[in-house]
Amino acid sequence: MTNTLNCIGRSIPRVGAREKVTGTALFSADIELNAPLILKAFRSDRPHAEIVSIAVEKALAIEGVAAVFTARDVPGKNLTGIIVKDQPVLATDKVRCIGDPVALVAAETEAAAERALKAIEVVYRDLPAVFDPEKAMSEDTPRVHAKGNVMTTRAIRRGDPEEAFARCKSVIEKTYRTTFVEHNYIEPDAGAGFVDSDGTLVIYASTQNPHYDHKDVVTVLGLADEKVRIIQAATGGGFGSKLDLNVQGFIGLALYHLKRPVRYVYSREEAYLATAKRHPLVMRMKTGADENGRLLAMQATIICDTGAYASYGPAVANRAPVHATGPYEIETVDIVSYGVYTNNPFCGAMRGFGTPQIAFAHESQIDLHAEDLGLDPLAIRLLNAQRVGSTTATGQMLSASVGIGDCLSAIRPHYEGVRNLAAAAPPAPYKKRGVGIGAMWYGIGNTGVQNPSTARVEMSLDGAVTLFTGCADIGQGSSTVLSQIAAEVLGLEAQDIRLVAADTKYTTNAGATSASRQTYISGNAIKEAAEKLAEVLKTEAVNKLKVAKSALVFDGGGVAVCEKPDQRVAFADLARRAHSKGIALSWQGFFDPETVPLDPQTGQGVPYATYAFAAQLALVSVDVLTGEVAVEKIVAAHDVGKAVHPENVIGQICGGVAMGLGFALMEEFEPGKTVSMKDYHIPTCADMPEIVPIIVESPEPSGPFGAKGVGEPALIPTAPAVLNAIADALGTRIYALPANLERVLAASIAAGHFKLTI
Repeated sequence: MTNTLNCIGRSIPRVGAREKVTGTALFSADIELNAPLILKAFRSDRPHAEIVSIAVEKALAIEGVAAVFTARDVPGKNLTGIIVKDQPVLATDKVRCIGDPVALVAAETEAAAERALKAIEVVYRDLPAVFDPEKAMSEDTPRVHAKGNVMTTRAIRRGDPEEAFARCKSVIEKTYRTTFVEHNYIEPDAGAGFVDSDGTLVIYASTQNPHYDHKDVVTVLGLADEKVRIIQAATGGGFGSKLDLNVQGFIGLALYHLKRPVRYVYSREEAYLATAKRHPLVMRMKTGADENGRLLAMQATIICDTGAYASYGPAVANRAPVHATGPYEIETVDIVSYGVYTNNPFCGAMRGFGTPQIAFAHESQIDLHAEDLGLDPLAIRLLNAQRVGSTTATGQMLSASVGIGDCLSAIRPHYEGVRNLAAAAPPAPYKKRGVGIGAMWYGIGNTGVQNPSTARVEMSLDGAVTLFTGCADIGQGSSTVLSQIAAEVLGLEAQDIRLVAADTKYTTNAGATSASRQTYISGNAIKEAAEKLAEVLKTEAVNKLKVAKSALVFDGGGVAVCEKPDQRVAFADLARRAHSKGIALSWQGFFDPETVPLDPQTGQGVPYATYAFAAQLALVSVDVLTGEVAVEKIVAAHDVGKAVHPENVIGQICGGVAMGLGFALMEEFEPGKTVSMKDYHIPTCADMPEIVPIIVESPEPSGPFGAKGVGEPALIPTAPAVLNAIADALGTRIYALPANLERVLAASIAAGHFKLTI
């Protein structure tokens, strides 16, 4: 009997999988309530306007309408927002984008609620609007918020750019653009609520951050913390948008006033209208390399359109410049990033927090250097790849778990094969094949700020173990992975761990399910809590078995003497012994990654304690007559530190590739034009290539059993790899995403692959 890993590294059945497959998982729309009122929001059809008056009398007169609320009915502070409190639950003096909520209807039926919406009369005084973030930065443009349109600025500066560029053989200067992207999770935003017997407002929500929701709701309602309880219902995906307070504030407001059960379920059209989008970025990037291809300098200006409200805009505007160098050593950088308000739909978190956009730019740049210098795209990446001992643009020395070289090496065996295939006869006339590489790095957790997690592990007197975690599982598998970590410490199987998750009455704050942070940060908090309980159990076992603590191991619900498994004592016996002495059987764990805030002027600091790394290889074929791109193969190598659940990691990689294809080739939300999925293109099974996932394990010393994260990194290299492959096929490059039929066809014509004649 040894202390080798038992649960970690095993692909066990996922927690909640049976319920999802059998249809018994309770989503917000499924929760049974006693005659719930239906909630609907009246939303602005103006991008920027003062609210002169709101008349709700006609709506209230409709049979079945229980109430119509406006901003004056908000009892507490009518401002929400994860980072900046700038977004009202219901608009007060003006609206700042189409879709802003102005009034809230509560009715007995859906039909009555819809009739009431049509009966509400709002008089607006239109204001000048601004939709271009670059124009919004000038002083003479309309102000979206009184404090001005530049929401935040982040600079990263190190070294002397002029001196460094003077030493460069190859200097490339280009501008890259990305667009709004819709999250398109399977389940539109939804929630339900009731008032408990003790007067507590109980809100079930499709959410990624129940404790953040709780903080905003109690502030909006002006209630004590204990009078609001947020419970995460089964959640059909989020990808970042369900970090924002969507239905929760409306449900809380209705419960506060009416004391009746309520439900709010967005239609797909309302989700498109009213939820956060991916930030469009304008990225002006200048990079320089010496004659050998070694990168020496970077200058970049990044403009992030955050829309009408901040949401996670500060996080995107901070993360994008930190990651602008890619996973490469560049000794001199001068990067500035702006988060800018416009009257566009508000933008928030979406898988990657700005890193997918900036990766498109830095990976295009490195391919352009390879072309300029006559170098191989894989070789130039290996030459510049970060390694242990590298110093980042923020002055952070990377001391461990730097797996980008391993990821690039992992795709090398596939590289020559796809290059040979691309060089062979084309699959059909007017088709060309191309090969592209995309690499990335991604800081785990929030940028240069505290982002702790807490957890509790408790043993009952019968020896059963319960894990209490505030972590919201939105389909990424955190409940499984965190159970595995607790089970590993205590020598149990993951299914032996009872799980209470994402319920603010019973669980403490684990932070948001975002930034690929939960395995690393919550995993560490859970590991610490379990280790505290394990220490109690081993101490009691020493007294019982009369051996040194070093001779003991956990063994299937008990503690045994190493190499003598018949000499053991059950958890139940140990729990009772500890309890009789007044020793606690419930232990709290805490973990906050060691970071250093970024200097306001130079951006120097330690933004993340650890980074994930990845490299992907794409093979595409391009029809030069139609602009159609078929992605034939993706090889995806990802450094996850340690794969706690390998099949889950593979699932994340494959799902990330699918989302990356959409970002690369087809997904584009056009404000005012995109109403629902009929207007929006997402990949289907017919678009999926052969995917070769490769798990690279470069253990992180500070991670739970060496683990880091993979949720967001899985997406990031795909679009860069695909765009580089398209450039390889056409011999010309596309600088704006998505590379849809029109853009690819225009590039094909510009490259002279055929001529239009009239």
